[in-house]
Amino acid sequence: MKLFGWIKKSAPPPANARGNKETGTLGEEVATQFLTSHGYRILERNFRCKGGEVDIIARDPEDTSLVFVEVKARRDLSYGVPQLAVNPFKQRQISKAALTWLGKNRLHDHNARFDVIAILLHTERPHSIEHIRNAFDLAY
Repeated sequence: MKLFGWIKKSAPPPANARGNKETGTLGEEVATQFLTSHGYRILERNFRCKGGEVDIIARDPEDTSLVFVEVKARRDLSYGVPQLAVNPFKQRQISKAALTWLGKNRLHDHNARFDVIAILLHTERPHSIEHIRNAFDLAY
């Protein structure tokens, strides 16, 4: 008889969960490279707080605006185009995190906007990247 047989071993995450995390991580790397190649200065990545998360916070080289970027990456279109995943609920979460970040850094008086970078990842050819500037307004 096993003395500790009743203790459940933690199971590894399902294969699709690992795949989604890897897709998201790769998408954020691609988006960061895309932004820096276009002159953006990355200030922070994966800012998390109680209210939500922002994938990338950057400075726009043209007008020095703060840019809160949500990255959505897909390997195929079976769930639709990536940018459609930035629904009103997600927009509120990003907005809350952005407001928290602005307060923490005492930058409430700076111009800011919300962008979405939608990426379709490919293995045989370059990734498809769509940068949507001013994708949504502050939502709370």
